[in-house]
Amino acid sequence: MVEDKNYTNAPLEEDELEIDLMEYVRKLWNARMLLLKVAAVAAIIGIIIGFSFPKRYTAEVVLSPESTKNANSRLSSMASMLGLGNMGAGSDANALNFSMASDIIASTPFILELINTPIQTLDGKMDTTLVAYLGTQSVPWWNTVMSLPSKAIGGIMSLFSSNNEQQEEKPINPFHLTPRQRGQINAVKGIINVETEKGGMTKLSVTVQDPLVAATMADTVLVKLQKFITKYKTSKAEEDCKYWEQLYNQRQKEYYAAQEKYAKYSDANKNIVLQSIRIEQERLQNEQALAFQIFSQVATQLQMSKAKLQEEKPAFAILEPASVPLYPTGTNKKIIILGLAFLAVAITSAWILFGKDLWQSLKEGIKEPTEKKE
Repeated sequence: MVEDKNYTNAPLEEDELEIDLMEYVRKLWNARMLLLKVAAVAAIIGIIIGFSFPKRYTAEVVLSPESTKNANSRLSSMASMLGLGNMGAGSDANALNFSMASDIIASTPFILELINTPIQTLDGKMDTTLVAYLGTQSVPWWNTVMSLPSKAIGGIMSLFSSNNEQQEEKPINPFHLTPRQRGQINAVKGIINVETEKGGMTKLSVTVQDPLVAATMADTVLVKLQKFITKYKTSKAEEDCKYWEQLYNQRQKEYYAAQEKYAKYSDANKNIVLQSIRIEQERLQNEQALAFQIFSQVATQLQMSKAKLQEEKPAFAILEPASVPLYPTGTNKKIIILGLAFLAVAITSAWILFGKDLWQSLKEGIKEPTEKKE
């Protein structure tokens, strides 16, 4: 008998499910005009929001750093030929790779080199610095509305500020930045984006409201990033090269002095066969040979330091150079409009199907205790 009950209950559950679904469809069909009105209002709001966003253009640069393995092997073979051991071993230990590119660009000293970059808009109406241009970019109307209270407070405070506080702003000091200078630095940081993949492939992009400015700044950031990394990687090699060059000049003078001293002594005592003269002549000759040996070793070290300096200079393969973008980027207006319309219809449908009944049950649940008390 139990099996018969279960068998008979299954069709009943399917019928109830079909009835519920048909009831939901009926409710939505009866409220179709309301749903159309909600979708239309949401679409209008989406149009307002979509066209409130200013156009933005993104210029991208894709580059890849040179692998240092081949450079190290060439330097090691050169050092072995000159009898200086394996100088190329371990040069990757302190190498600066492109995984730090985002941290480098986000650093305050790097940004300070960018804020006064001269730029020109595509229409030629603006020829100014980057920080001045960023101050003229348009923003959505709600940002302007939200900033009105702070602007009003700032205007009131300026009325009570002293003349000293209204003087021109001091030059930028990275150690002590003013709020306005900090805001300018953050604005420049906000337009630059860096993405680095595992293999070292780096994508650098700049997003602003003018295509020519975007391409100009993408190329400028790339050049400054290359210079920064090159300076970092070659700083130690440059110091070594300067040291060996200074030592080379000093040992060269000592060798030339010993050579000249020996030559003068030999010429002055050319026809004299005294033993003391020969001993002195041999001593001067040995000093000359020793000076030459030291000079030769220093010269070899200097050549190796120059070779190492050249090998330490990184090479950058620019896979995609900066170019003026033709079309704006950002959120598509159609997506905003359709997304808001769909969201409004979904919320309204949920209210029609479930919200009304739930709200009605809550109201009735609140009324019953109050009626009992009365």
